[in-house]
Amino acid sequence: MNRRTNLILSVFVTLLMLSGGVSVYAQGFSKKALASVTEERARNIVGFLADDLLEGRDAGMQGGYLAAEYIVSLFKEWGVGPFLESGYYQPFTAVKNVNNWLTEANRDIAPLIADGCETRELRNILAVIPGKEDGIVVVGAHYDHLGIDTTLQGDNCFNGADDNASGVSAVLQIARAIKMSGKQPRRTIIFALWDGEEKGLLGSTYFVKKCTFLSDISAYMNFDMVGRGPAENPMHLSYMYTAANPLFGEWLREDVKKYDLCFAPYYNAAESLIGGSDNTPFARKGIPIVWYHTEGHPDYHRPSDSADKINYRKLTDISRAACLCVWRLANVRKY
Repeated sequence: MNRRTNLILSVFVTLLMLSGGVSVYAQGFSKKALASVTEERARNIVGFLADDLLEGRDAGMQGGYLAAEYIVSLFKEWGVGPFLESGYYQPFTAVKNVNNWLTEANRDIAPLIADGCETRELRNILAVIPGKEDGIVVVGAHYDHLGIDTTLQGDNCFNGADDNASGVSAVLQIARAIKMSGKQPRRTIIFALWDGEEKGLLGSTYFVKKCTFLSDISAYMNFDMVGRGPAENPMHLSYMYTAANPLFGEWLREDVKKYDLCFAPYYNAAESLIGGSDNTPFARKGIPIVWYHTEGHPDYHRPSDSADKINYRKLTDISRAACLCVWRLANVRKY
């Protein structure tokens, strides 16, 4: 191959990359790293988080703290370091005012604390894989759930396997795969596990309110319930993304053709993805969104949302597809 041909190929590849070239960055992520996202690991993560031992992972309670310590232990084991200088935890106080939970992201809570309102200490978990250049991608899921309802007879523990141990599993497996790939992304990737989502998106709202680098965040990816599906369409995946970024849809379409993925995506491009989950505070700031969700089912917000009902092959394939998407979000120059 002569010098002229090499130059032409080099220019072609560069132009493809600058235009958001899909295949270049998908191939840049090793097959070995992608294969490290496994069904067995998904079972282990969901099984632990949805065990009765964690008492429904109620935010600010013993089960929630145990879940957080487990998540941090995995980040440490895999060599994915903390984002904050103080460590993995971003602590904040939540106060119950009548039926609503509030943080200082919503209002001045000092008077409520002085009045003796119930308070809880919550913790977001923030891990990071640093990038080579400027820019940040945030990948998140909430790890809290509804706790225990002592008014119920029989099973009164809300284990939250699908909501949202499944989403936590996806975030953790993506972090591990990218770390073990040995490749440094162009943009920094923050892996965020939110506390207090079930009490009103408390953790993600607090993060966005306190964030000093919002203008550097190029995209936010959210997972909330990605392990089940409607009974009439068990392979369904609702793939929601910001309509102004059509590449997000093209990426998944390419991967569905290339890989034998065990889900059937419904592509939902929306002008603004506000409402429903932790994507909301990011979308309100105009940050592009990618959101994976497999819709509701009869066990939603019930004690019967248990680990044995998760479709682990589907969860694993969603996690693999999302891993490729994260790699592109962190490396494609413009989308």
